[in-house]
Amino acid sequence: MMPNEDRQFPAPLAAAMSVRLDCIGEDGVDFEPYEAFLTADETTDWLRSWTGNRELNGDEFRVFGQDGTGGSVAFWLIRPDQALAEQPVVFLGSEGETGVVARSLGAFLWLLADGFGPWEAAASYHAEPDWIAHPNRELADIAEQFAPDDRAPAATVIEQATREFPDFDSSIMALCR
Repeated sequence: MMPNEDRQFPAPLAAAMSVRLDCIGEDGVDFEPYEAFLTADETTDWLRSWTGNRELNGDEFRVFGQDGTGGSVAFWLIRPDQALAEQPVVFLGSEGETGVVARSLGAFLWLLADGFGPWEAAASYHAEPDWIAHPNRELADIAEQFAPDDRAPAATVIEQATREFPDFDSSIMALCR
């Protein structure tokens, strides 16, 4: 796993986040990436604030973006001895929404390419009625370059993540005070 002090994005994430930064406000996706991971202290503060639990630290998460309301997007470091790229991507919303949105970085790249952001993936069961995904060719090129074996439409990415981690919500809610 990645040391908590390393704030640099892996190359595939950096490439995708660069494209996302250029898309903010233009594609209907509510996802604002950061330029680097939050620090360990910032991540701990975020998790404690989100859960109300002052005993937690943020060591299990690497936060790399947010939605417009302040909901956070992070890697959840749940797979021991696996690289960051193999960890699931999760969303913890400002109103208590939670969801595993992709099983890995590669799957997340394809989710973005298909026109979804983390909030849209986590809230896919109650999406805005007039919201339409707009696939992004530039993000698809990045996904093809870095994760050709993970190619899948957003619905499949979301379903696989939800199926693999069905207890994510209850695990997070158990941390709350």
